[in-house]
Amino acid sequence: MSENTPRDLLENISRLILSAANRQTLRKAVFSKPDDKALQKAVLTLRESKSKRFLQAEYFHKDNKVTHKNINLDSNAEKSLYEMAENFSQINLLTADGDCEYRCSASGKKVLLGAEKLEKRMEYTAEKLLSPISNNREKKYILNGSEQFLKYLDVSDENGRVYDRRQPKFRQINRFLELIRDVEDKLPKSEIRICDLCCGKSYLSFAVYHYFSVVKGYTVSMTGVDLKPDVVERCNKTAQSLGFDGLEFICKDINDYHPDVLPSLVISLHACDIATDLVLTKAAEWKTDVILSTPCCHHELNHNINCPELSFITDHSMLRQKLCDAATDALRLCRLEAQGYTVTALELIDPDETPKNIMLRAVRKHNFDENSKEAKKAYEKYLSAKKFLCGKDFDEKLHF
Repeated sequence: MSENTPRDLLENISRLILSAANRQTLRKAVFSKPDDKALQKAVLTLRESKSKRFLQAEYFHKDNKVTHKNINLDSNAEKSLYEMAENFSQINLLTADGDCEYRCSASGKKVLLGAEKLEKRMEYTAEKLLSPISNNREKKYILNGSEQFLKYLDVSDENGRVYDRRQPKFRQINRFLELIRDVEDKLPKSEIRICDLCCGKSYLSFAVYHYFSVVKGYTVSMTGVDLKPDVVERCNKTAQSLGFDGLEFICKDINDYHPDVLPSLVISLHACDIATDLVLTKAAEWKTDVILSTPCCHHELNHNINCPELSFITDHSMLRQKLCDAATDALRLCRLEAQGYTVTALELIDPDETPKNIMLRAVRKHNFDENSKEAKKAYEKYLSAKKFLCGKDFDEKLHF
């Protein structure tokens, strides 16, 4: 047990944490019994990003939130560690050289256990390098780049290496497949019907078909629908070249598209403005089990918003657009709720890569009764929100 002053004890354990970090022998430091009663604990670990090492503190809050703070391994590191440590009554330091523990009792008595032994081990033992937890570690994707359809779509080269310029698209495709995997239990097993509405260049069509047909081994019938004949022709040729016999593309207005077999899954990536609403309307009419749609531009509400209460936002064009973007997607989710869906707004990909990163996910409730109180309440909520945004004379024929 150390006989130093209380301040010396905190300085000592802060110095030991920093020494372990610099030697890369730090396993973790657990800070518990916080002064802030909204906290549960904090855990300090050694991290690495872009070849730079730093300490990362994870603060676990009682409301189940987790926040982070990074401490650079520079001349201010020991001071930063001390300032962190003085807000906790117990600190357990775990290293490859040994452990030590700082305690402060309810009466204010402070002790540091195991520090002298740990210091001697650090002094006399050979340096044991532990690998820091890397923020650059390779993510395990569903696709790895070697898939033939990715080569055909110019996402990766003949060796399966994803082109640098295509990395964001590669991550986007994988993230979309991860979101499908999350709701896979809501879809039929072994045989599935899928529609990609406003499919465009159809990266997702090929990826989703590959996932269910090749990865999962399902029997897949999938149709991509788009208005551009040249794009549709090119996609059909690619599907034929890949041997994707269950994948077809047709040139048609989605309002005029009526599938022979209703889909269990409807997807859509970046359908512009009201095209997203047309997709959602179609999918809900078909009582599709799962709908995954990432909207693109939002204009209709921007042209129709009439809400004096929000004029402090709408008077500024840039803020008005941001508000309308969020409000449009929220209204879409409200409408789907009223039609018997459990809804969620998710992040598709890092917003630094594309601002169009919101995924609207809807999963159908199979026991939903459109005449129930729940359904009527959800529809009233939708109408009330629409009226608030567009005024009492709002047009119910608006697409959102």
